[in-house]
Amino acid sequence: MSSEHSLLLRAAEAGLQVRWTDVAGVEREVAPDVVEAVLRSLADSAGAAGAAPPLLTCVVGHTLSVPGSGSGDAHWVAEDGTAQPARQTGAGQWQAPPTPGYWHWAQGPRLQAVAVAPQRSWFPGPGTACRHWGVAAQVYSVPGTGDGGIGDSGGIADWIPRLRAHGATAIALSPIHASMPIRSGFSPYSPSDRRWLEPLHGAPLQQLPEAAAAVRAADADLDARLAAHEADEQIEWAEAAAAKWQWIGRLPAWLQTHRPGQWRQIESELMAGGAPLASWAAQTAALSRSPASLQAFGQWLAQASWRQLQHDARQDGMAIGLIADLAVGFDPAGVEAQDNAGAVLQGLELGAPPDAFNPHGQAWGITGYAPGALRAQGYAPFITLLRAVMAQRGGVRIDHILGLLRLWVLPRGAGAGQGIYLRYPFDDLLNLLVLESWRNRCVVIGEDLGVVPPGIRDALAARGVLGMEVLAFNRDEQGFLPTAQWRRSAVAMSSTHDLPPVAGWLQGRDLQWRRRLGWNDEAADQAQTVQRQAEVQQLAARAQAEGVDSGDLQRDALALTARAPSVLALLPLEDATASIEQPNLPGTVEAHPNWCRRMASHADDAAIEGRLAAFAAQRRQGATA
Repeated sequence: MSSEHSLLLRAAEAGLQVRWTDVAGVEREVAPDVVEAVLRSLADSAGAAGAAPPLLTCVVGHTLSVPGSGSGDAHWVAEDGTAQPARQTGAGQWQAPPTPGYWHWAQGPRLQAVAVAPQRSWFPGPGTACRHWGVAAQVYSVPGTGDGGIGDSGGIADWIPRLRAHGATAIALSPIHASMPIRSGFSPYSPSDRRWLEPLHGAPLQQLPEAAAAVRAADADLDARLAAHEADEQIEWAEAAAAKWQWIGRLPAWLQTHRPGQWRQIESELMAGGAPLASWAAQTAALSRSPASLQAFGQWLAQASWRQLQHDARQDGMAIGLIADLAVGFDPAGVEAQDNAGAVLQGLELGAPPDAFNPHGQAWGITGYAPGALRAQGYAPFITLLRAVMAQRGGVRIDHILGLLRLWVLPRGAGAGQGIYLRYPFDDLLNLLVLESWRNRCVVIGEDLGVVPPGIRDALAARGVLGMEVLAFNRDEQGFLPTAQWRRSAVAMSSTHDLPPVAGWLQGRDLQWRRRLGWNDEAADQAQTVQRQAEVQQLAARAQAEGVDSGDLQRDALALTARAPSVLALLPLEDATASIEQPNLPGTVEAHPNWCRRMASHADDAAIEGRLAAFAAQRRQGATA
């Protein structure tokens, strides 16, 4: 056997895809040295499951293969301990129970855990709204009264009444996972632990108004620093985080002195967090060199703030309410990696090959779980994660949902192009996602952009997982597609955090940044400018063809998005406010002000209300068309 053939066999056994098709449809082959490097790292990651995986998955009523099962009588045992006969449909084949849940298949002394998923994930009933819509918010950027310069639940709360006045049913949030210690910059997609919330996004003035105001009033210097950060157009993350933590850290002492009964109630809730909260607080304290008691209190503040906000949104009539954003991975030095050391990819980081977002590819500096380790552990880390993120939420957006099938992995420190696709157990992960959606009554949105494998969008749609239809990508050589051709089983969006808002796209603001960063030579810059001018004309032609041309092409673009047949449409607040700057420019760290711009608190409210009203009107018109 040749060394090349042996390498291909080893790669296939490890789930590595040596040959793949790029975004332009060109067949690519990964260099042998990259394959070898990734194979060495995978050998250090947790191993594969044995002949009898701890957890099998299937769909209600479908046939399940139980390895090693005999032909004798068997039963399905439900979570409440009740049992029902299991029907064998063939050698080793059994019909799944008719009800979703976590079951055990029992035959004699043998017990096999089985997750039985519904056919489709949860979505609000047809009586709640004809076509849902809402906004997408970068939490850190949304100013709120007394937020200390870092957006929190209080800023989002201010949007609920104005959105409900126009019939909105959802607010999609940027990730609010617990971050690594903030010593310079910040990215919501590089968290320490996705199972916990970031305390800095909790709202002291919303949750503890008397104590929060009193602490600021007692320290003029602290109050001035917080006020200065609140007035900044960009977040100076290290300084703003330090000031807000100082504010949060003084709340317990004030409560103990002035409101001891209220503090005792908080203490009882902290005790209810038990060992998981204590462990997270201790590990986070070690990373940040701060008291564990402060971290635990900060976590309580964040949990209470966002729980209250989801309750208020539902009480106010929002059928979905808050939509969480689940980042694709986590920092290899963070708490989630420490807690799941036996399941984490060792020596590898996640990224993306060259695609429509970044022609150079991306290395994200984060890691994820090893597929073999997930199987061997009965998918426990994945299930725990889903439950944590879906708790007290009406929906979840899965960042890079293509990762349920495959992830681009590369040796830590290598260039973005020095990667390879690693396959994951798609059917099992999808079944668990759909099951937890059903149990938590949580809409599921999958970010299915970039290099998309054939068939995955249809497979996700068949299970009720919504894809993403983004205006900028919904075009071909002839121009922008009719909105009637946008997918129904998707979320329609005018832009994303990795793209310029419509106003910026119309002005070529993203092209200006590429020019500033030296990504294009003069010839390429001129070609892209000419192409953008043509695309702007194509957008205007589409608006005219659909009868929404108003003379304001930014407004027309939002109208086209709202007209889509997609069951949910989300208007990014950058488009609601007609901003020209995108929150994040993929492929940059310090060269572009990523994840730090604050929305203008003095924005033109009348213009914003007009855009919200127009977006809502288009959704209503589409519902009756």
